[in-house]
Amino acid sequence: MNAPLLQVQNLRVHFPVRHGLFTRTREWVKAVDDVSFDIAAGETVGLVGESGCGKTTLGRAIVQLVRPTSGAVMFQGQDLATLNASELRSRRRGFQIIFQDPYASLNPRFTVADIIGEALDIHHLCENSAARRARIHELLESVGLDPAYESRYPHEFSGGQRQRIGIARALAVEPKLLVCDEPVSALDVSVQAQIVNLLADLQQRRGIAYLFIAHDLAVVEHISRRILVMYLGKIVEAAPAKELIRSPRHPYTQALISAVPQMDADSKRTRVILPGDVPSPIHPPSGCPFHPRCPIAQFPRCKVEPPALREITPGHTAACHFA
Repeated sequence: MNAPLLQVQNLRVHFPVRHGLFTRTREWVKAVDDVSFDIAAGETVGLVGESGCGKTTLGRAIVQLVRPTSGAVMFQGQDLATLNASELRSRRRGFQIIFQDPYASLNPRFTVADIIGEALDIHHLCENSAARRARIHELLESVGLDPAYESRYPHEFSGGQRQRIGIARALAVEPKLLVCDEPVSALDVSVQAQIVNLLADLQQRRGIAYLFIAHDLAVVEHISRRILVMYLGKIVEAAPAKELIRSPRHPYTQALISAVPQMDADSKRTRVILPGDVPSPIHPPSGCPFHPRCPIAQFPRCKVEPPALREITPGHTAACHFA
C-alpha cells in the first residue's frame, strides 16, 4: 500500500497562559492534545466538533501557521514541524489552507490579480507577465469567476465570490492537500452548496486531498469519505462518513448527530441534550474528558481512567469505555 499523503502523529499544541508582573507561564491551554490520524492522496477527511474544541488550531498546526508543541506532521514522508522558515516555504507548494472568513482573509488593498498572483511570484511559477496573467485567468475560470474580475478589489464581491477567490489563491501553487477551515460557515445556505460542489468538482479534476473542518455534520457527511469527531482537543471517534452517521458509538457523537435537523417529520431520532458547557482546555477533566456531560458515564472509572481510542469495528474507532 502507498504511504498516506499526510500523517499526524501524537500532535499537541499548547498555548502558555501568563500571569503576574514578570509574565511567568503558570498554566497551559491544551488546544490540541495527542491527536493522530492520516489522509490519503485524493481523500476527503471531515473534522467536526463544537466551537472551541481545537479544530481550527489543528488545521493551522498542520500547515504550520501554528507551530506544534510536540508530535509530528508528516507530509509526503517529511516532518514539517522540524523545518525552518526557509525550508518550510519551499514545501508550502504541497499544502495550502482556505480560511473561514472570506471577508477577512483577502487583503483589501490588493486586486484579485495581486491576491492570486502573489503565490505565483513567491514560488517563481511564471516565466513572464503574460504567462502570469494567463495563469490567473485560468484559475479564476476554474472556480467559476470571470477573468475580467482580475482588476477588481475584494469589497466589490459577495461572500461566496470572495471565497472562490480564496480557493483560486490556494490552487495557484497546485497543492496536493487543502485544509478547508470552515470554508462555508460564513456564507448563506444556497452559497454553501455552491462552494461545497465546487470543492468536490476540483477534487475530481485535480486529485486534491482535503481536511474539511466544519461544525455542520450534514455538510461534512456530503463531502467526506471519513469523519473525525473532536472534543476538548482530542479525537473521540473516527469512522467512514456513512457509518458514523448511521451508527455513532461515542455519546458525544450521538449528541451531535441528534442535533442535525431532520426533513422527515416521522423521524424517530431522539434529541440528546448535553448538560453544562465544554470544560476549559486549561483545566480539562480527569479521566475521560467528556465524563462531566456524558449521559452514560459510570463512576469512578470514567472520572479516573482515560479511555483509549480503540477499534470497535474495522475502520471505526471510539474513545469510550462503553462503546
